[in-house]
Amino acid sequence: MMTCVIFDDEPLALDLLTDYCAQVPGLELKAQFDDALAGLAFLQENRVDIVFLDIHMPRLTGLQLAQLLPAPTPRIIFTTAYDQYAVRSYELNAADYLLKPIAFERFVQAVQKVRQQLSAPAPSSTPASTLPAAIPEALATAPDAMFVKNEHRLQRVAFDDILYIEGMKEYLMIYTTTGKVLTLQSFRRIEEVLPPERFARIHKSYVVALSRIEHVERGKVQVAGRLLPIGDTYRESFATLIRAYQQL
Repeated sequence: MMTCVIFDDEPLALDLLTDYCAQVPGLELKAQFDDALAGLAFLQENRVDIVFLDIHMPRLTGLQLAQLLPAPTPRIIFTTAYDQYAVRSYELNAADYLLKPIAFERFVQAVQKVRQQLSAPAPSSTPASTLPAAIPEALATAPDAMFVKNEHRLQRVAFDDILYIEGMKEYLMIYTTTGKVLTLQSFRRIEEVLPPERFARIHKSYVVALSRIEHVERGKVQVAGRLLPIGDTYRESFATLIRAYQQL
């Protein structure tokens, strides 16, 4: 008997995966969560074999959560509507990557893959250059930039250059190492594009590049010399994320 938990903030997705789990012999669903932090607390006290993990969740993304799972780390099966994180998911040693809408046959394949992994002896090493066949060839290179509408053109913004992003009603101001870019865009859409392991939402009006944080103090973070507030909604998830960065 293998045990599992489900993380997804969409009720329909939770219901579907719960139904799938009930149909697979030898698979026991222990819990389901629409909040990543609540699920993380559960896993710190309860060991399971499989975590079905959505990527876009509030407060803490699936990719961020995957890096915080307690040892021994359960097998991770990502369940998402976005294909751009496939390469990153396998860097995190995910067992599989299921694209929504998820067919039952594909779900069973993923479970069987984990069953085989758990019953097989651990390999001595895996070549770093080897990517699972499930990754589309077009995803062999992860994107390093995004294009945003700026006035009458599409402007390329490299992820490495971004300091932080500020919301201004229906606009976003992207602060970079080379200047500012104003674009008509929503936070939700831009969070779907930004690599979640490199950026964090700290406030309803701010997303920051984790590598650009200079220090954290009294409910604020400093980026490029500017103090940005940490909102109450994001305080706990941000603190968890900072602890994962080897806080001493």
